[in-house]
Parts: sequence; structure tokens; C-alpha cells
Amino acid sequence: MRRFENQSVIVTGGATGIGFATAKLFATEGANIVIAGRSESSGAQALNELKKLGGQPLFVRTDISNEADVRNMIERASEQTGHIDVMVNNAAMFYESEFLRETTDRWRAVFDTIVNGAYWCSKYAANAMTDQGIRGAIINVSSINGYRALNLSSHYNAAKGALDQLTRCTAFELAPYGIRVNGVAPGFIDTGLSVIGGVNELETEWFKNDYVEKRRIPLARAGSAEEVASVIAFLASEASSYIQGAIIPVDGGLSITF
Repeated sequence: MRRFENQSVIVTGGATGIGFATAKLFATEGANIVIAGRSESSGAQALNELKKLGGQPLFVRTDISNEADVRNMIERASEQTGHIDVMVNNAAMFYESEFLRETTDRWRAVFDTIVNGAYWCSKYAANAMTDQGIRGAIINVSSINGYRALNLSSHYNAAKGALDQLTRCTAFELAPYGIRVNGVAPGFIDTGLSVIGGVNELETEWFKNDYVEKRRIPLARAGSAEEVASVIAFLASEASSYIQGAIIPVDGGLSITF
């Protein structure tokens, strides 16, 4: 029997990158998939690919920085699948910005997506789980930036740090309901977020010299979305039944170097 047979899994930001790789992995393992995102075109394309894996996947256009959108998405997912077993909070946003010239609106937009979005998704998904008597799992996709500084990204770093603390606090509060909450902290992963200003940072001499040749990343390469997805699936499975409030680095060892 496949690991997630007849389980229902929601993945925010599920049409691209780590989110899409995660949705595909859960689908191949028998899950009913609901992907949420802002782009109708990306959602439709991802949905067509997921349908090839079987089941009846659903795309719900959702701006997770809007509480009403999140509530609607959770309700639609519950109606479609009958229950919610796994909530993967993956959606994020990033852009380079100098701290002294950051605007309040853009700072808030990052926090509204990464922190408030995960808060609302976790809250409404957990309520659905408890109403249905589901001992479910919530997995937050954070970043090693949550506990390490990176230039030109104070908004993103601070938001990911807040997401890590949300992971720990909800893990504590939801444990009595049988809901496990954990996170993953990717490092350099080859996705669309690697392209900044039209340049893929993983193809620059800076990355190749500092992180590969000098082995600042001990495994001397960037990771793939599928490698992150496999850890997310592990945290949602019974194989991780005694893991609670953990945030697992998926970074090739980058966070152990300096």
C-alpha cells in the first residue's frame, strides 16, 4: 500500500518549484492533492500534470496573504476530499532589497505571505482536522535563512525566522490533538526562486567558486526540489511519528559551515 493512500494533502504554492515537486510525490504515493496558488495559468498547468498521476487533484486560486481566501481554500479542500490529513505551507515570496530603502508595504507583503499565510492555513486546517478527528500533520517550508543572515533579504530572513517559531509553538499547542507540526529548512535549491534579476544565482561564478569548489556546501552542489519534497513527505508519514517541532535543514551541509 502506498504511504498516503486515501489521504488528503494541501500544498500552498503547489504549482511550481518545491511545492509542485511535493504535490507530485504525494500524488504518486496515493494522496488526493489540493494545490493553492495565485496564478491561474500555473495552477492549470500543474493540475494537468497531476491528473496524469491519478486521482482527482484540485487547484484553488488562493492569495494566502488574504484570510478570506485561505478560509475558502480550506473549505473547498474539505468539500472535495472529505477530510484534510496534511497541510504543507510552502508558499513564499522573495526579492532583493536594501534594508535602508525597504518600504513598509513590501515588508508587510513578505510577512503576510510567509508568516500570516502559514498562520491562517495552519489554523483553519488544524480546526478541520480536529473537527474530523484526524491526527494530521502540518509541515512548514522555511529556510536556513531563518537562522542565518543573508545580505539584501532582511524581510525574508526575518519572516522565515518567525515561521520557525510558529512551527515550534503550534507543535506544542497542537500535540494534544494528535497533530504533528514540523518544518524543513532548504538551502540553495534549484527552483524559480534561484533566478534573481534574470540571472540564476546557481550558475554564477560566485556560487561555483564559493559554494562548490571551496565546498562551503560540503556536498558541493545545489539541491533539487525533489530532495526537499522527500523530506516533507517523510515528516508527513508515520515514519516520523515521534518527531514534533523539528526544523530539518535540507541544505547539503551548508548550515554547518562558516
